[in-house]
Amino acid sequence: MAARANLPPHTGLLVFQPVRRRQCAECRRGPLPLLVLEDGIPRCLDCADLGHLVFLPRGDTALTRRSREESTLSAVVVRFNRRKSRYERQGVLVEEGALARAEERCLADAEARRRRRARDARRRAAQDALFAQAFAGEILRLLPRCPPGRARAIAAHASERGSGRVGRSAAGRALTERAVLSAVVASVRHLDTPYDRLLMSGVPRHEARRRITPLVEAVLREWEQAGLDAAG
Repeated sequence: MAARANLPPHTGLLVFQPVRRRQCAECRRGPLPLLVLEDGIPRCLDCADLGHLVFLPRGDTALTRRSREESTLSAVVVRFNRRKSRYERQGVLVEEGALARAEERCLADAEARRRRRARDARRRAAQDALFAQAFAGEILRLLPRCPPGRARAIAAHASERGSGRVGRSAAGRALTERAVLSAVVASVRHLDTPYDRLLMSGVPRHEARRRITPLVEAVLREWEQAGLDAAG
């Protein structure tokens, strides 16, 4: 067995995964997958009165912590890493009943987190729906002749959570006129002009925008005409 100077921090009992074949000094069984060193003498888990414990590999921190909390008797399992010249944790040995209770606690927490995520998702969806409605209302205020369905579609697209579009920007959240009109212009550019076809034909983006600018402006003038008529 390698020197124990480089053991990881631990409290309680230590159990070793041997890096070479070892036998129990008491019952002579071997090779041992796990052993305990008592005064430097290797003993199997049964001879060390740990044979009733079950092995829980490392990886799930919450399950490991709770298993040790539930277990009257537990041990840390380590193995010597020759390349790094140190012992590394491999998991823990705990009572089988303790592991079962810990798993139930973790499942209960997972269910609670699932329910909380569902509540949060519903809350965000409600907030997003209200914001999209306000965004569509602002479009119709600025452009009264914009078809209501189109205004709702523009608002939903621009304000989609996680999209990075103008509706999710600070200006968009504040419903500034510039941000709202920017979302409308983007929609008109793609749906009411040959802009996308120009891009696909190899026309540079800035040149394509220049070519379709009169068409975009014509649609905006048409959609704001009701306001002009009312003013006249």
